[in-house]
Amino acid sequence: MITAGMRQSTGLFISPLNTATGVGIAAISFSIAIGHLVWGLVQPLAGAMADHYGPGRVIAAGALVLATGYALTPFMTSSLGLTVTIGILMAAGAGMGSFSVLLGAAIQHLAEEKRGVASGMINAGASVGQMLFAPATQGLITIFGWVNAMWALGLVSLLTLPMARLLRGTAKVTVTPAGLAKVAVRDGGLRAAVAKALGNHSFLLLNIGFFTCGFHIAFLVTHLPVEVALCGLSPSVASWSLAIIGFANILGSLAVGWGLGRFRSKMILFWMYTSRVLLIAVYLAAPKTELTLYLFAVGIGLTWLATVPPTASLVSKLFGIRYLSTLFGLTLLSHQVGGFLGAWLGGIAVVEWGSYNSIWIADMLLASAAAIANLPIKEARLAAAPLPA
Repeated sequence: MITAGMRQSTGLFISPLNTATGVGIAAISFSIAIGHLVWGLVQPLAGAMADHYGPGRVIAAGALVLATGYALTPFMTSSLGLTVTIGILMAAGAGMGSFSVLLGAAIQHLAEEKRGVASGMINAGASVGQMLFAPATQGLITIFGWVNAMWALGLVSLLTLPMARLLRGTAKVTVTPAGLAKVAVRDGGLRAAVAKALGNHSFLLLNIGFFTCGFHIAFLVTHLPVEVALCGLSPSVASWSLAIIGFANILGSLAVGWGLGRFRSKMILFWMYTSRVLLIAVYLAAPKTELTLYLFAVGIGLTWLATVPPTASLVSKLFGIRYLSTLFGLTLLSHQVGGFLGAWLGGIAVVEWGSYNSIWIADMLLASAAAIANLPIKEARLAAAPLPA
């Protein structure tokens, strides 16, 4: 909730940062785009460290790095300085307490029939954070100024430290559906697992889809406040839209977690990406009013980060759970390469052409490609539930 909620609210600082520093929207967007890329690069590294040292230590270290980034940002007056604090420190800190570490920790300690629901709950926690932090951050900026808002968020990030203590230690065993513990077998090690994944066509197709998800989300969280301004609406519409997205994704994440035990993950992903194509098309054709933005936020929010549980589920089905944190971290890296392009190209588009129309169209095309890419993934059909005695 904390690391994801804070990260999803960074776009609200673009306008005040531009006013205070004068470096330009494109330059600030680039620093945020670097942050998306760094967040992705950190995922497999943080996952590997969690697999070896345990998730608690990784999350605690990330909290300190994240707080440092928030504390130093108000002192930065150049594009390079903002890239260091927002693009590297804040992104790396948030990444060390994010999905690859948290989902890996949960899945390694839970029976198979509970993993889908648990993944949905963790994902819903990220959406709760977005729902809470977006309006809270906008309120702090309006009342106390963006500098004090940054420092307040830095203090909030330290609240993850006591929670990290609950996740100390490493998973020595895995749990079967029958509840029996078994020691992980020798499997060639992490390097062999990564090589096997990179040579697997299904894994590569999964990454193509997740790349699109990153492009889509980073574009919106970074540039939705500017899109709202271009529509002539109040800045509060942007913060409330982000909050609505977060609320809707709580429902979407829980529904997907429930659905993982009943439908194949690749089909869930296919329909989620397809729905984004249709929603963006309707948004572009509709009048740009507050109601339009809020309805769009509801529709997009239902699938927002709900792609994470089925993606993690597919990785575990393809390669097992021993190195799940690392391998899912690699898929998150592809997600954030897309995120880098979504945040960066959005800034270029609005500076060069004064609108985001070209990015919206690119987003539709990418979502179509993502939906199609998931269909050939080799995922076994779910076994039919046994009939009651």
